[in-house]
Amino acid sequence: MKRYEELETEDGKVVRYQRHGNGGGLVAKGAQVDATAYVADSAWVDPGAVIEAGASVGKFCWVEPGAVVQQHARLGSHVHVGRDAVVGRGARLGVRADVGSGARLDAGLVVEPEARVADGEHVQRTGFPPHVLAA
Repeated sequence: MKRYEELETEDGKVVRYQRHGNGGGLVAKGAQVDATAYVADSAWVDPGAVIEAGASVGKFCWVEPGAVVQQHARLGSHVHVGRDAVVGRGARLGVRADVGSGARLDAGLVVEPEARVADGEHVQRTGFPPHVLAA
């Protein structure tokens, strides 16, 4: 299996993605992915993104530049995390959830499948855990 892929961006820059040791997902040069994080083989982590210890990035996920997936957060398959968004520690995102650019999700949130978090939105935990954000 080839250990890297190259992708040309819209502005003509070539970004090299290497396979992550835990799961085989594609991690761009300049991204920080902890060795204990899991990145599925069909997931992409862009330059400047951070995936912290124990986090899990599911199949067909896309984590954009500057986004942070904090410790032990779990992204289901086909999840999109927008540029500079933060997924809080231990948060759980359902299949096809979409987190907009600059959005902030508090620790421990549960986001239902196919839910959409707007650009810049701050979703806070309220009431009894786990707090669930419905679509």
